[in-house]
Amino acid sequence: MSTPATPASFPRPVADGKFFRVGEQKFYPKGVAYGPLPPASGREPFASPEQTARDFELIRQLGANLLRVYHPPPPWFLDLAAASQLRLLIGIPWNKHLCFLESPAAQAQARQAVRRAVADAAAHPAVFAYCVVNELPPDIVRWSGRRAVEDFLDELVDVAKNADPGCLCTFANYPPTEFLQPSNLDFFCFNVFLHQPRAFENYLARLQMMAGSKPLLLGEIGLDSLREGEAQKCEKLAWQIELAFRGGLAGVVVYSFTDEWYKDGRDVPDWNFGLTTRQRQPKDSFAVVQQKFQAAPRFPLPQCPRISVVVACYNAARTLKPCLDSLTRLNYPDYEVLVVDDGSTDTTPQIVSQYKDFRGIRQEHSGLSAARNAGIAASSGEIIAFTDADCRADEDWLYYLAGDLMQGSFAGVGGHNLPPQDDSPIAAAVMASPGGPAHVMLTDRMAEHIPGCNMAFHKWALAEIGCFDPMFDKAGDDVDLCWRLQQRGWQIGFSPGGFVWHCRRSTVAAYLEQQRGYGEAEAMLARRHPEYFNSFGGSVWQGRIYGAAGPGLAVRRPVIYRGMFATGLFQSLYCAAPAGWPLVMTSLEYHMLVNLPLLALSVPFHWFRPLAAASLGLSCAVCVAAAAQARLPRHQVRWWSRPLVALLFFLQPIERGWARYRGRLRLGPASPRSLETFDSLSLQAGVRELSQAQYWSAAGVDRLEFLARVIARLEQRGWPFRVDAGWGDFDVEIFGSRWVSLQLATVAEPHPGGKQMLRCRLRSAWPLASRVAFFALLGLELVVIGWLRGGRPWVWLLLLTLPVFPWWLRRETRALLRMISALLDQVAAGSALSKIPPPAGRDSVEP
Repeated sequence: MSTPATPASFPRPVADGKFFRVGEQKFYPKGVAYGPLPPASGREPFASPEQTARDFELIRQLGANLLRVYHPPPPWFLDLAAASQLRLLIGIPWNKHLCFLESPAAQAQARQAVRRAVADAAAHPAVFAYCVVNELPPDIVRWSGRRAVEDFLDELVDVAKNADPGCLCTFANYPPTEFLQPSNLDFFCFNVFLHQPRAFENYLARLQMMAGSKPLLLGEIGLDSLREGEAQKCEKLAWQIELAFRGGLAGVVVYSFTDEWYKDGRDVPDWNFGLTTRQRQPKDSFAVVQQKFQAAPRFPLPQCPRISVVVACYNAARTLKPCLDSLTRLNYPDYEVLVVDDGSTDTTPQIVSQYKDFRGIRQEHSGLSAARNAGIAASSGEIIAFTDADCRADEDWLYYLAGDLMQGSFAGVGGHNLPPQDDSPIAAAVMASPGGPAHVMLTDRMAEHIPGCNMAFHKWALAEIGCFDPMFDKAGDDVDLCWRLQQRGWQIGFSPGGFVWHCRRSTVAAYLEQQRGYGEAEAMLARRHPEYFNSFGGSVWQGRIYGAAGPGLAVRRPVIYRGMFATGLFQSLYCAAPAGWPLVMTSLEYHMLVNLPLLALSVPFHWFRPLAAASLGLSCAVCVAAAAQARLPRHQVRWWSRPLVALLFFLQPIERGWARYRGRLRLGPASPRSLETFDSLSLQAGVRELSQAQYWSAAGVDRLEFLARVIARLEQRGWPFRVDAGWGDFDVEIFGSRWVSLQLATVAEPHPGGKQMLRCRLRSAWPLASRVAFFALLGLELVVIGWLRGGRPWVWLLLLTLPVFPWWLRRETRALLRMISALLDQVAAGSALSKIPPPAGRDSVEP
């Protein structure tokens, strides 16, 4: 017998993002199921050591590196596996076919079985992981309840880790109980027997969404040679293995090595799933699996277009070096890295200069979008991939992104951004708090949004929409880009295997600063894409947000489709969309319009105090409930973790909401230069004459050209304005001060002989500042009335001053109308247009 491998030469595997790692190298399980076999001696369902050694030699020829066994193996089996460089996924049997949660004795037997199996093999170099149970009967699960079964499985994992703290644990699930999702698993393991490529591929995409940030291993795939035929078995195993690895799965286990199968104390002669016969003669499927295992995990891509990786950075010296180091190790044949330094004042330029194979670009500080556009302009690739300076790319990042982008009909594709496992507990709490970078999925394959730290696009798609909008200088550029691509009818995909490690903010102050930047970006996005925002300026997503902190609270229990009598082959968990209305009570608007007025009124009016306390208490209760539902990494949970998450749920909407409103209020008053008197200003004109104008052209003037001249004149004179993004019923909104604005709409009427009538209409509007000021004034007067009301009934007369504010706004609007009307007259005169008075009748007439 061979000498057993030592732990130093055969280190223990760990879960690393979506994959496994052994030391510095990735480990992709390429396995076969082995046994149960007729016992050679005793009661253990294993062959003799001599037969096992011969089997292991064949398994090594197959190219496998993992065996899945369904019973704890004896010590000699472990040693022989290690000597053969094979790792073991060890199944632990117990009476799963009984209603085990009804019997304390059955539960104790299960715990004891797990404890003994793990203790007997603890820290052995051949152990890959333990499977605490295989395929629970769906009717047993229905009887006991989903949550209770999940809790018991989590308990069994705890038992295993107490016996061997460094071990990996899973349980082998399958479609009839796919709704089971214990939280303590190190990786997801699924037995999947689907024999159509499209159904198989779609189901893997679904499982990847369920697995989230954890590795996904196919615990059993295979076909019966007796019923399906060996030719069909060869064909289907070939595409199953390839699709699994192309889909970003961590590995596969083929069921099984040999046709010999021993179950329930007897041989099973008519079930031929093996790659070899009972006499260990390799079948044709053996050669097929051997070929696929040799090619796995990185099957050749149909094509490998050149990829340009753009890293935009600003004062990123703390995290830039690990990021660039990771980009030197990418497993992709043709890529370049462009590092755009956006005017950093720290040692970022010196760090970039150390990487001679990368192209460094330095520009004046212009913002994130401008830096990314500079990288696009300098790129030579057909695909442009983006990551951030505080990220580390997995070595197969580009392989998976390019594969999914080239195979699907996508304009772009993104992937997971996972927190590093060595992140601090504060960073873990930040990750579980609202507002972090997360992907938003419309389906299991198609995304509505992918975070900017991990995304790739066809260069032609970026050019078609004009790349990134430079107005987004801190954040929001990725959201705007995704929405603009989708508005063109293109789709964005998601690649589970293409992930990066993304450092979260490690302090509360840094997190809140990030949220302020997101709030400012939301204000700009709301002007550009109002259809994605509610009346308060909060974003409304069409898809499902995948992150540790969801967009709302789960207030409805999930529903499981079980099929008739719990016999459904695919028993799925359907979760109701998280309810967003409870989080309204944590919003800035709720605090400003409800909590603060109630607190103010509770001082003079004591009967408001219970209502104010109840309202503030509800806001705090929602934060506590959200923190209780947030998903925190188990190894980073401290006693203060969830209280901190609750605090961040309270602070984040205030910081982000205030920044959002500040961004919406950012358009200040017109400059003194813009308020100069125009020569054509008519001080005697009425509101109707000022708000509507008609200009006649004998030769015809393009309406869009006229608008371009108006915009140029506004820019020249320093008028603040915004152009309609396509969702309003106006062309340009012009701000005369912080309190009033006018919305200009134009229409062109063609007339015979190439003549044209151009109509202009100006409508007044109350900007956000005016609305906020009016309600603030109302609230202030109510508070003053409350303070002074005792014995002073006249104090209610204060409310009569409220109309003064609208009167003043109307006066300001009339002055602005005069100014803009004069400006339009000047532009019209410069465009050879003649102004005519509004017609007395309904129809336009030629002058």
